Amino acid sequence: MTQPDAPARPDSFRPFLGAAVVLFMALLSIAGLKSYRDLESARNRENSLEGRIEDLRERSERLRSRIQRLRTDPGTLERLAREDLGMVRPGDIIFELPQPPTSAGAARPPRPKPMQATVPLSSPPPPSP
Repeated sequence: MTQPDAPARPDSFRPFLGAAVVLFMALLSIAGLKSYRDLESARNRENSLEGRIEDLRERSERLRSRIQRLRTDPGTLERLAREDLGMVRPGDIIFELPQPPTSAGAARPPRPKPMQATVPLSSPPPPSP
């Protein structure tokens, strides 16, 4: 006598297990893709910030150099006083040129009037004859 074959179970769990494994792999690949995109975005932001940091370091160095010149170079101070503040030394001759006419729509701000320096900027003026 031979044993009869066991009948196939119609409610087998294998198709569901296979579908679950495929779904799990799909979710892993989607999560991996999102993580890769996030990593690329973070790297791009890091590169952008490093470039900005380098620019700010260069600007900071230029400002330090300018501060040093302002502290030690009297010629720089005199130039800034003359250009920005309109100061002149006693005895300097001032020429005021007429302003060109401006268009009706654009108004120009008035230039500051030259001021006499109360303290000599770098050296006393030459004696007058």
